[in-house]
Formats: sequence, structure tokens, C-alpha cells
Amino acid sequence: MKRNFTEWLSTFRDSIATYSYYIDFGKVYGNVENIKIELNILNSLIGSKSIEKDFENILSKYPETLKCIPILLAVRNSEISVSDENGSFVFDFSTSKQTVSEYSDFMKKSGLFDLLQNHLVNNLVDYVTGVETGLDSNGRKNRGGHLMEDLVESYIKKAGFEKDKNYFKEMYIHEITEKWNVDLSAISNQGKMEKRFDFVVKTESQIYVVETNFYGSGGSKLNETARSYKTLAGEIDTIDSVTFVWFTDGNGWQSARHNLEETFDVMENIYCIKDMENGVIGKVFR
Repeated sequence: MKRNFTEWLSTFRDSIATYSYYIDFGKVYGNVENIKIELNILNSLIGSKSIEKDFENILSKYPETLKCIPILLAVRNSEISVSDENGSFVFDFSTSKQTVSEYSDFMKKSGLFDLLQNHLVNNLVDYVTGVETGLDSNGRKNRGGHLMEDLVESYIKKAGFEKDKNYFKEMYIHEITEKWNVDLSAISNQGKMEKRFDFVVKTESQIYVVETNFYGSGGSKLNETARSYKTLAGEIDTIDSVTFVWFTDGNGWQSARHNLEETFDVMENIYCIKDMENGVIGKVFR
């Protein structure tokens, strides 16, 4: 029975964010725990009346505290590049490549001595927890890209498929060709183009190549995605025993609904989250 595009699109969602999407506190706490001892040593600098001398003493006695300095500036790298009227410098905080006095000069010019000496922070463990939380929020875009993949995978597992047995993550065209001896030249431009599918599901008689995405907001990329998947579906239709399946969702599609509808009209296996909730995976992968 032919599905109604407008009704199908009306089930699309604003968000699929999980509770851990916003901040991965496990990662935050783990990063802080790794340098907790060193941070507590540096806590002795808070409110110091002779902070340069005290810092240099700490660095001489506990050189491992050096690795904490970049995160105090919200930097994840162990090397920090700076320039001033005297030239450009690269400070290495993984090993003591500079002199103690040079690191002390860095602390002064970067404002860290002022932060510590004037009680602008009370505890470096708490301070770094806040810094790590802020840095982790920048990772939302990367986590968001995996949310739909994770959701689709959960339904694939729920349908009884097992990873690396009859479903596989992130497989390239050449890997599919080698594993099942299937000719995919129709979609690889005679072997000149390499493509990676989010999932590949293998049943007794069929290979299902799967793409997943979720668009919470619109943009020109959506029109291109709809067009390219329409083309891809047509190319794969010419290959025996291979089927293209696309899982997509998100109200960003409202701005590109016409292109999506064109693909919907010609592509049999295009589904949304509501379809998965209604058990479509068990019906498609047969």
C-alpha cells in the first residue's frame, strides 16, 4: 500500500538528544581524576604572596604538575604556541623542555598567576571540572552525528541481528565486494569511487546497505542529500541481491520537503523513527 508522504513527514521529530548528549559527565570526571593529585599540589599556589618562587619550587619538586597547565587555559593540547614582541614560542607541557623560569614567565603572562594569587578560584579541582564541562559541550555536534546511528543500531539488535555476524558497522564498498563477492561497480564508478555505508545487514538472500541521518535544522545540505540518495537508490536497484535502505528523520527536512518527497516517491525503503518504532526493521531485513 502506497504511503502518504505528508502523513509520514508529520511524524518527524525536533530532537533525538539523549540525556548524555548535553554533557558526558563520565568523561569530564575521568579527565579530572587523571590529574587530580597534581591539581591538589597546585592548589597551594592559591593566595600565595610569593607565587613565582612557590611555583618554581613546586615545578622543581613535582615536574608532573606541568601537564595540568594547558587545561587551566581550556586547552587540550600539551603544546601551546604564543607570540610576543620577542618572537614566537612553543611551550611543551608534556615534558620540561623549557626552563622553570620560562614556565613561570608563561604563567605570569598568561594571567594564571593572577587567577591563583588573587583568589579568583578557590579550588583547582572544581575549576578544572568546570573547564572540562565547558569543553565537553563543544562535542555535542560530534555526539549528535552518532545519535541516529546509535538509535538505528539499537533497533537492528532488537530485531535479532548480531554485530559482525549478520550486521556490520561502517563498511566500505570494497569490503562488501570482498566479503560477499558482489559486483558493486554500478555505485563505485567502476571501482574509481569509494563509499562507506553506516551499516550493512546480511540475510540469507540479500545484502542491505544502510544510511542514517537526522536533521534537526534545515540547510542546503538536505537538498543535496535527498538528490544523492535518490540517485544511489536507482543505481543499487540495478544490482541483484543488494538493497539500499535509508533511515532519516528530523524537522530540518521541512525546509527541503519537496526534494525529500521526490526521493520518497521513487525509493521504496526510506523510513523514519516512527517506522522503526512500528517494527519496520523486522519486516525489511528478510
